[in-house]
Amino acid sequence: MPQVSVIVVSFNSGPLLAECVHAVWASTVAVEVLVSDNGSVDGSVDDLIATAEAGTALRVRRNGRNLGFAGAANAALPQARAPWLLFLNPDCLVRSDTLERMLEVVSKCPEVGIAGCLIRNPDGSEQAGCRRREPTPWRSLARVLHLNRWRPDDPRFRDFNMVAEPLPLEPVPVDAISGAFMLVRHTALAAVGPLDPGYFLHCEDLDWCRRFRDAGYTVLFVPGVDVLHHKGVSSRGRAVRVELHKHRGMLRYYRKFFRERYPRPLMWLVQSMVWARFGVLAVVLGLRRRRT
Repeated sequence: MPQVSVIVVSFNSGPLLAECVHAVWASTVAVEVLVSDNGSVDGSVDDLIATAEAGTALRVRRNGRNLGFAGAANAALPQARAPWLLFLNPDCLVRSDTLERMLEVVSKCPEVGIAGCLIRNPDGSEQAGCRRREPTPWRSLARVLHLNRWRPDDPRFRDFNMVAEPLPLEPVPVDAISGAFMLVRHTALAAVGPLDPGYFLHCEDLDWCRRFRDAGYTVLFVPGVDVLHHKGVSSRGRAVRVELHKHRGMLRYYRKFFRERYPRPLMWLVQSMVWARFGVLAVVLGLRRRRT
């Protein structure tokens, strides 16, 4: 019986898919790997199957089309048998002792429903987003307007991204972790429910962390365990579309959790600024693509 069911959502992930899964198979704890593929056409899934050793715990679900991250991850859930589930991006590489060390921490904390670790960029730096405060409409507005420059010591103006802050020495509760590496207690998932498929790509991790907290569970960040994340491998060449999904996801998140808590004019202002930001990014990314 596996201790961890590792769910990997793939979409044209290239050689990194096999590298990711082989790294998981080298874990010091018993695992099973469930790959939910969103219609890849680059041969990455076939390459993974071809390199799998006999007896390896691998199950592949070919969705035939792109269901988005949440939809594909949810599709694999009925096959997961372990008491812990790891939702892992295909461009994220774990160490052989990563899962063992994470389980040592979370097994002592029954209040933990979902946990993440320190995610590093290829250069070794901390990747933005692996520990976050909730991006409320106010925090997002303060970030866009750079209000933290005027009141740097005021907690109301602190950025939701905590990458610039010193790493804690011990595991600590946070508002949200990164969707690239989410270790979830199976019994807690049964109480909270699956990922919201209304998010196609991005922000589904924020939504899930919020729902775990609303259900009384702790979202835990474990700084003593780290993994490497080659961010954005599956989205290369589709930068504008990815940003569109990201901005749509953020607006869905605001409407879902803050529509009744914030004045309507403020919500309108935030929504306008979200779309304005997307418009600027789309132009910049389009020009950058033409130059390459």
